[in-house]
Order: sequence, then C-alpha cells, then structure tokens
Amino acid sequence: AGNVPSCGRPHRGCPAALARRGGEATVQAGAPTAAAVRLKQRNRLNELRGELDLADERLDLARDALDEAKRAVEEAAQADRRARDAVRDAFAGVTAARDRHARLAREADAAASKLAALAEGITRLDADRQEAEAALEEARELLDALPDPREGRDAVNERRATLAEHRAVLAEKQNALDRLTREAQSRRQRLAAIQQDVASWGTRSAGAGGRVAELKQRAAAAESDLAQLQSRPAAIEADRQALLSRISEAERARKRAADALAEAENRLAETEKLLKQAESGLADAREARAHAEAAVSAALQNGQTLTERIAERLNCRPEQTRAAADLPPGEPMPDVAVVESRLDKLTRERENMGPVNLRAEIEAAELETQIGSLQTEREDLVSAIARLRQGIASLNREARERLVASFDTVNRNFQELFTRLFGGGKAYLELVNAEDPLQAGLEIYASPPGKKLQVLSLLSGGEQALTALSLLFAVFRSNPAPICVLDEVDAPLDEANVGRFCDLVEDIAREGNTRFLIITHHRLTMARVDRLFGVTMVERGVSQLVSVDLQSAEELRGAA
Repeated sequence: AGNVPSCGRPHRGCPAALARRGGEATVQAGAPTAAAVRLKQRNRLNELRGELDLADERLDLARDALDEAKRAVEEAAQADRRARDAVRDAFAGVTAARDRHARLAREADAAASKLAALAEGITRLDADRQEAEAALEEARELLDALPDPREGRDAVNERRATLAEHRAVLAEKQNALDRLTREAQSRRQRLAAIQQDVASWGTRSAGAGGRVAELKQRAAAAESDLAQLQSRPAAIEADRQALLSRISEAERARKRAADALAEAENRLAETEKLLKQAESGLADAREARAHAEAAVSAALQNGQTLTERIAERLNCRPEQTRAAADLPPGEPMPDVAVVESRLDKLTRERENMGPVNLRAEIEAAELETQIGSLQTEREDLVSAIARLRQGIASLNREARERLVASFDTVNRNFQELFTRLFGGGKAYLELVNAEDPLQAGLEIYASPPGKKLQVLSLLSGGEQALTALSLLFAVFRSNPAPICVLDEVDAPLDEANVGRFCDLVEDIAREGNTRFLIITHHRLTMARVDRLFGVTMVERGVSQLVSVDLQSAEELRGAA
C-alpha cells in the first residue's frame, strides 16, 4: 500500500480510505494534507463571499444612483412637458377665443340668412300643405271607391286555420317517424350487443371445457402422489429424531463459539477504539499545524499587501498611518467595517464623478450661449406662429365675410334669373354640411312652375340646363367681365326656352359693357345676335371665315 494518493475528503472507494481501513495510512511526501486543502478552500470561500458581498453592495449603490438619475431625468421631462403644455394651452385659449368670436359672427350671419330662408320655407310649406291636402282628399276618394276588405279577410282567416290543421297533422306524423327511427336504431344497437355476448359466451364455454379436462388430469396426479406419500410419515419421523439430536449437539457447539466470538469482539472493539483515538489525535495535530501554517502564510501575505497598499495610497509606512490619520497615540483605532464602508462610498463617489474636465467652464459658457440663442429663436418662432395664426384667422374671417356677401348676392341674382328663365317658379341656394361657410357645401333647390321644390339632380335635363344657366349668369352678374364665351349652352333647350335665354343675354349685354361670344347651331339664337361668324369650305381642304353683320343687313333690307 505504498504511495497511496490522498484526496481532500475520504469516501467509499477512495485508495486513501481503503488504506486507512486496512490499518495503515501513507501520504506521498510533499503532498498537501486534507486539512490544508480544506483550509485553503475555506479561505478561498470566505474571500469569494466577501467579494460577493462587496459586489452586491456596489450593485445596490449603482442601482440607487441609476434610480436617482432616472427620477431626475423624469422630473425634468415632466417639468418641460408642463411648461410646453402651459404654452400650448395659452395659445389654444387665444385661438379658441378668436374662433369663438369668428363663430359668433358666422352664427349671426347664418341666423340672418336662416331667418330669410325660414320665411321662404314658410311660404313653401304653405304651398306644400295645400298640395298635401289635395292629395289627401284624392286618397280618401280612392279609398271610398275600394271594395269592402272584410270578405277577403274572412277568406284569409279560413285558409290560415286550414293551413294550421295541416301543419299539426304533419308535425304529429313527423314526430311518429322520428320515434320509429330512434327505436329502430336502439334495436339495431341491442342486436349487435347480443351477438357480441353470444360470441363471448361461446369463447368462455370452450375455455371451461379445457379447464375441466385439466382439472381431471391434476386430480389423477394428486391421487398418485397421495399413494406415494402415505409411506413417508414413518421415514420422516426417524429423520426428525436424528435431526433433533444433531441440532442439540450443534446448539452446544454454537454456544461455545458464541462465547469465544464475544470475547474476541470485545478485544477487537477496545483495539479499534484505541486506534481511532490515536488517528483522531494525529489528524487534529496535523490539522492544527496546517491551520497554523496557513494562518501564518495568510497573515504574512495580508501584511505585505497592506504594506504595499499603504505605500501606494498614503505614501508612508504602516507605523506612520496613525500620524497620517491624525489619531492621538492613546486613542483606540476606529471600527474597520465603518472605515471600509466609508472608504468604499468615497471611492464610488469619486469614480461616479469621472475624470476632471478642464474645459468644463468653457463648455458651460458655450452651452449658455447656445441656450440663449435657442431661447431667442424659440421666442421668435412662438411670436411668428402667433402672428401667422392671427393672420390666418384674419384671412379666414375676411374670406367668410366676402363669401357670405358674395353668396347672398349670387343667391338673389339666381332667384331672379331662375324666375325669369322659367317664367315662374322659385329657387334658392343653401350652404350645407357645415357651420363654417368655408367648409360648407352648396346645394341648389329649384321648383319649376307646377312642380314641388327639389334638388337639382332630380330635375330633367332641360330644367337642369336652365337652372345651371341661371346660376352661371347670377355669378357673372355679381362680377361681370368684358367678354363672355358660351359654347352651345342652348343645345338641350327647346324653342321657348331658347327665346328666354336670348332675352336674358340681351338684357345683361345692355346692363353692362359685356360682349357675348356664343357658339351655337340653333337658328333662333343665330337670328338674335348682332354679327355671325361662320366657317365654310369653298374647296376641298380649304376653309374660309365668313362674317355677316345682321344689323347692317336689316338696314339694307329696309332701304331696299
């Protein structure tokens, strides 16, 4: 058992443990003992625990600093948001006040226009009421002319009763059919189960027959064994007596051997006890020696490390530290844990501050200059935005006023021209789908003579054309131009409406200084104009412009 390697902790199967159980334990020369290994591992474990606690403490402090920084950033962001919200609310209040003023002005204008529209609506409703009364009277006459509905109602009731009886009979038959279907399904399932039971019982019957034959065979074998065993009791009794005598002799020998064994075990126990005491003392001595050696080595190493750290950080010897710390010679030393925690805290604070920035003042001045310029630019932008919003509101207000005034003028001209072109009836324009005139749509309501008031899309083609001409000339009269070009606007009109159209064009031409250029194929329109221009083809591929002054032609005709 020479040169048996030793592990840190003996266990079953280890060569060192086997050597000790054999009564001899040898250790290789120069190998570390188990106690030294355990001590080294314990010291390393304590160091790791200390480093882990220090790392946890640093992590907690870093987390606290991070949380404080996050809270500071969040508070600054909230303050910035509150300031922005305050500025935005102030501008919103000014804008809302301006919008309210403009809205009130629009509402006043809209109320005036609505009042006029209501007056016209009352007139229209009176006409509609008269038409409705006439229609109601006509409906009553038609209702009186209808036959008595009670006869048809009785026939319908009789057929409904017959239909209900047929439905009840059908439901009964359907229920009977469903019940028979369910019974047939249940009987088929029951028949299948019975067939399975019959097959199972047949299998069981075959197995029972085989079992009966087997039991008969076993009974015959048991009878033969019984005949053979009837002669065994006497032989067994003789063997029993011989065995009893041998057992008594063996019992006496066993008692003698047990006494000898007990005496030997007592001696062995005492010997093992002495051996264990000796091994325990030896192990304790070795462990104490290893512990002392490790403690001395660790103390020397720690002393050397502390000396180097003192020389590095304080630039003095260990015996000079009390004087460097301004501690009187008789005063006790402060608590090591408190000093280390305070040192770690100051070290972390210094590390968090980072390196010294020599350009901090210059950068701060530059940042202050940039902040001042940014604030000036922000104030300029805010004032520009305010002026822009004020200008937009002023433009919107002026546009609304002009639009309402132009709309009223166009609406009056449209109503007049519509009545003139149609020879009666009424029509008007209305702003819809929004309270703001700039966002509203335009709807045209027209009522030609003999028809009810309706939107433009429900009129016929000729009526739509005349209504569109009325609106076109209404816009033109509100802002006339020196020249107006009309391209075949009389194409969908009949003779009477073409005459009204020509009269209207002549009146507008006389009222102002507008000259109309009309492109048309209608003979009546061509007869009402002052000068005709036509294109003729004298030769193939050669066009020629022809001009005729109708007034001069009429004068020549009258002179002739």
